[in-house]
Amino acid sequence: MTAPKIQQLALIAAAFAGVAGAAGVILSAVSAHLSAGTLLTTAASFLLIHAVATLALAALALAAPRRGGWFLCGAALFLFGSMLFCGDLAFRALLGVRLFPMAAPIGGSALILGWLSSAVAALAALASKPA
Repeated sequence: MTAPKIQQLALIAAAFAGVAGAAGVILSAVSAHLSAGTLLTTAASFLLIHAVATLALAALALAAPRRGGWFLCGAALFLFGSMLFCGDLAFRALLGVRLFPMAAPIGGSALILGWLSSAVAALAALASKPA
C-alpha cells in the first residue's frame, strides 16, 4: 500500500473514530438518564475505548507507513466490531430487539482480532527497525 493511500485511509479511520467517540458520549448520557441497564453502559464504554484505540492505530499507521496496512486493518476491525457489538447492545437496551442474530459475538470477535492485528503490526514494525 502506498504512503498517500495509507495517509488517506488513516484520516478516514480517524474521522470514523470521532463519530464513534461522539456516539459513545451520547450513549453514556442516555444511559445516565434512562434506566436502560448495563447493556447501554457497556456499549458506551466499548465505543469510547475503541474510538481512542482507532485514533491511536491511525496515528501509528502514519508514523510507520511500512506497516500501516496492519495498523489500519486493526482500526477497521475496531470500527466494524464496535458497530456490531455496541449496536446490538444498544438495540437490546433501547428497543428490546437484537440487531441480528450473532451480531454481538461477531462484533466482539472483530474487536479481539483488531487488538491482535495491532499487536502483529507493532511487532512487525519493531522487527523491521534497525538496531
